Amino acid sequence: MDLQSGAAVALPELLIDSASDTSHHLDCLHFPLHNTTDSVMLQSSDNKTGRWSNLLLAYKTLGVVFGGLVTSPLYVYPSMHLNSPTEEDYLGIYSIMFWTLTLIGVVKYACIALKADDQGEGGTFALYSLLCRNMNIGILSSKSSDVNSSQSRCVLNEDNRQKSRLGKVFETSMVARRALLFIAMLGTCMLIGDGILTPAISVLSAMDGLRAPFPSISKSLVEALSAVVLFILFLLQKFGTSRVSFLFSPIMGAWTLSTPLVGIYSIIHHYPSIFKALSPYYIFHFFWRNGKEGWLMLGGTILCITGSEALFADLGHFNRSSIQIAFLFTIYPSLILTYAGQTAYLIKNPNDHMDGFYKFIPKTIYWPIFIIATLAAVVASQSLISATFSVIKQSVVLDYFPRVKVVHTSSNKEGEVYSPEVNYILMVFCIAVILIFGDGQDIGNAFGVVVSLVMLITTILLTLVMIIIWRTPSLLVALYFIIFFMMEGVYVSAVLTKIPEGGWIPFAISFILAFIMFGWYYGRQRKIQYELTHKIDLGRLGMLLSDPSVQRVPGLCFFYTKIQNGLTPILGHYTKNMRSLHKVTIFTTLRYLLVPKVSPHERIVVKKLGLRGVYACVIQYGYADSLNLEGDNFVSQVLDSLQEHIENCSSLPSDHMPVQEEISELSEAKTAGVIHVRGKARFHIGKSTSFFDRFMLAFYEVLHKNCRPALPVLGVPLPQCLEVGMFYEA
Repeated sequence: MDLQSGAAVALPELLIDSASDTSHHLDCLHFPLHNTTDSVMLQSSDNKTGRWSNLLLAYKTLGVVFGGLVTSPLYVYPSMHLNSPTEEDYLGIYSIMFWTLTLIGVVKYACIALKADDQGEGGTFALYSLLCRNMNIGILSSKSSDVNSSQSRCVLNEDNRQKSRLGKVFETSMVARRALLFIAMLGTCMLIGDGILTPAISVLSAMDGLRAPFPSISKSLVEALSAVVLFILFLLQKFGTSRVSFLFSPIMGAWTLSTPLVGIYSIIHHYPSIFKALSPYYIFHFFWRNGKEGWLMLGGTILCITGSEALFADLGHFNRSSIQIAFLFTIYPSLILTYAGQTAYLIKNPNDHMDGFYKFIPKTIYWPIFIIATLAAVVASQSLISATFSVIKQSVVLDYFPRVKVVHTSSNKEGEVYSPEVNYILMVFCIAVILIFGDGQDIGNAFGVVVSLVMLITTILLTLVMIIIWRTPSLLVALYFIIFFMMEGVYVSAVLTKIPEGGWIPFAISFILAFIMFGWYYGRQRKIQYELTHKIDLGRLGMLLSDPSVQRVPGLCFFYTKIQNGLTPILGHYTKNMRSLHKVTIFTTLRYLLVPKVSPHERIVVKKLGLRGVYACVIQYGYADSLNLEGDNFVSQVLDSLQEHIENCSSLPSDHMPVQEEISELSEAKTAGVIHVRGKARFHIGKSTSFFDRFMLAFYEVLHKNCRPALPVLGVPLPQCLEVGMFYEA
């Protein structure tokens, strides 16, 4: 390594670390960061979307958010194990689907869940993050959030000193915190499993329509064609949600309009009194007549609400109003009419349930509907793929997932992200599911497990948000929890019986993902624990510099750190090995803000640390910033900020060094050479280390080595800078 190289290099390895430390303020260094985020957020909030913008966004949501939900009629009835169904059976099934869509879709997700955003993000991990930000728990326990969701902020401002009893339980109980983390991880893994199964079952069900007019087409050919369609879909993901949604929204608009029209025709032609099934009486009568068989049929009925979690998880790609408008005024009525039409047809043709969608399509419009259905199935895959990108990004930012590459595809929406590695892994799994488990019923059984468990986990976390953050009256919380927990609990109990028949697939996927997340989390916790234990304060730094054996050599050195109440332990290893420190040393932290852009005058924040030639620097950037830390430009910007800071602080009595001399020293240091120092974590395994620690630390090192740092905005190559090894005692 050429220490005299004048080229500044970036430090992308610390990017996500700093992202996860969004609200770390270097308290001991007294950085003036108390109002930076708020001011930037105010600039961001001035550009609120108007009414027409919300309508445009609502149109775009059709191509991203609701694909999985609105195409569920393709596979709901074929996934049910119906044995000689009667008119009463079909009326009971439709009544169940109507009330499931109404209570879970409209009440739970559209009216309640969308209000539980975490800085505009939705989904299982967003709920966990929201709880962490408002309690002293989880990885955010030591952080003071700069920004919160709109629902949470008003509560905290009104009553910040009082905490709910349940919140205190989580803060004091390690078991409760770990249980909450486990639930959040399971929900996240299940949602990713949903992102694998939704494309598989949607495209396969749509392409299966070829076999009705052409009986000679084999099942294997349908599976191969489905795999090709999915391959093309995943290749389109790199263009971003906005472009994909503009391409897909007309397709979903045609589907959302055509299927209810066919449903209305079927109702008039086959069974005009179908809407009498809206009475809950038919649900009770259905279970009274069928008993256990009726309970088992819920494993297929639950698929009518599939994709509803994407309605919440894709919140970061759009906004609350646009999703509510699209769902309440287009998607929900379309599904109610489509299922009514299907059921009306099946009442008159009870044995056609295995092909319950294409059989109820009139022959004169069969092919146009088939084309729209196939294209809509492709779009349906998009909703859960986008949701998967969102939850992966949230997990990476919160430091619960290895640093995969996350690319922001929009300069206006922070939630619009794309991950190449995740995209191709999803593609491989989706195609494998189709080719290995080509039976639609097996995939439907697996799908039911995912859908029901994710909904149940969301209900649990939403209940905690209501109690701890929103302070909702106890009666309303109890009413919400009893209704939805019982409903979704019954669904879960039914789908768990399908584990031997394909239901094991999502459990296998979730186990692998959960193991990766826990391995990363375990290693990061051990690393953070070491750094906090061995951090260096300014007093110790002064002692190091007073040691005659440590020389102050010419040049400028950037130390990259993220310790909030001290300096990185890398400094001690560096001075021990190099026996020197540069005359100008800057401890630098990259700080990621959840805003589009950071104004230039707030981009770089500097501070003198009271020791000659030693400074601290925080570089703040937003998700749409084109930030380049390479070359002399970055170094010049930092030095200019330092010079301005030195001139402004020249009147302080603690400054014994003349201003011009200090500024001259900065220029000389830059001329002498610039180096950048980062830490390279390695774990030392001792003889007394347990087998569990050995295994988990080794697994973490594998993840750390093979998962490249995420570069959401920088777009710079891996750094070529000095690495100082840090050994962590296990």
